[in-house]
Amino acid sequence: MTATAFLIVAAGRGVRIGGDVPKQYVDLGGKALLRHTIDRVLALPETSCVMAVIGNGDDKLYGTAMEGVDRDRLMDPVVGGATRAQSVRAGLEALVPMAPRNVLIHDAARPFVTPGIIRGVIAALDGHDGAFPALPVVDALWLAKDGIALEARSRNNLWRAQTPQGFKFKRILDAHRNFPGDAADDVEVARAAGLDVRVVEGSEANVKVTTPDDLARARVLLERFAGLD
Repeated sequence: MTATAFLIVAAGRGVRIGGDVPKQYVDLGGKALLRHTIDRVLALPETSCVMAVIGNGDDKLYGTAMEGVDRDRLMDPVVGGATRAQSVRAGLEALVPMAPRNVLIHDAARPFVTPGIIRGVIAALDGHDGAFPALPVVDALWLAKDGIALEARSRNNLWRAQTPQGFKFKRILDAHRNFPGDAADDVEVARAAGLDVRVVEGSEANVKVTTPDDLARARVLLERFAGLD
């Protein structure tokens, strides 16, 4: 049995970032964004195997991005679906023959996930069905309609979810098989199935690259992380 499998969700189109390719293949310091993410995950000895879920027709982009990667723990990619939930389900089904004990599901567009975050998620799975990194909401929250502020909302007990979101493999597979539609993330799928999910400490550096401003920030972070490697 495989101990911990990583599923990298890379099937989206990422239109908000602009450019001629999906955001996960945008160049960041000479490598595709997705390559940075996979390199960082493969660097951890806790990672038993990695599988990417890619978009239909992205085989060539993926192959180019992965040139030179050690394939010992990098599995062949699987093609995702029309929604994130469908893509994750496709990846989970492809992992069934490997029978991992745990699976960590991670956004391709979060290339700066730290070993500490990953290990925190894995450690939390010893006592819970699932775990995910998050940061507390610190800004004021307002409900608005048509650009007009209506009322303030309490930020108490509210968290900004990040990835990787880790789960006992069999339980999240069953949860996805029984989930009827799309979901904001895999924690939503897990909670709909009644799974016990733990929140662990995230990091502001674990940014999701979605917009051109995010990409500019990622270039700054890349220099910082290069100094730590």
